[in-house]
Amino acid sequence: MNTLTKLALGLMGQIRPRPAVGDAAASSALPPPAQEGGMPLMEALRRRRSQREFSPEPLSEQCLSDLLWAAAGVNRPELGGRTAPSAMNAQEVELYVALPKGLFRYEPKAHELQLMLASDVRSVTGYQDFVDDAALDLIYVGDHTRMKLVPAAQREAYAFTAAGAMAQNVYLYCASAGLATVVRAWFDRSALSQAMGLGNDEQLLLAQTVGAVKPGKGA
Repeated sequence: MNTLTKLALGLMGQIRPRPAVGDAAASSALPPPAQEGGMPLMEALRRRRSQREFSPEPLSEQCLSDLLWAAAGVNRPELGGRTAPSAMNAQEVELYVALPKGLFRYEPKAHELQLMLASDVRSVTGYQDFVDDAALDLIYVGDHTRMKLVPAAQREAYAFTAAGAMAQNVYLYCASAGLATVVRAWFDRSALSQAMGLGNDEQLLLAQTVGAVKPGKGA
């Protein structure tokens, strides 16, 4: 679906998820993440970039596992620490994964995906046409109920800061793994919030498309 069509549907309140492709279990354990190796940090920073053309091929289970761990995984089990910072360890940002077979929430402690909706919501995660068919779209959602120690006027800034750190982790992983990604803030917040069934205290922050590099475009 092209951008103009999405904008028109948005004005009419008609942006809707698509039917899921295939069946998904209520919860799916991910393979243990590969926490060693990869590209040296300085080289990954040099290669970090935004790309907006994607191959539709799915990521392997191991690649998905590593990607989600990089974004928000537990890297210090004894403390419950994560790969991305969070003020006062509030862990206010939930990471959702929009796949063809459904919308999932990433559970860092169990390192698993929990099915939230048996629909393909990728096309609702942005006005851009490429979001519809890339391997997956990540959605960063701030839960304000977890920030009770933060003044209400500052909670949005705290949540965006945490989401930005997570998105940069994804960028660096993608640079290391030879994947394409782009972080996005242009989407119909009302349509996506409704599709995801979010509550009043949950705030859509960012979306991020991830997938294999489109042939001929380079990494």
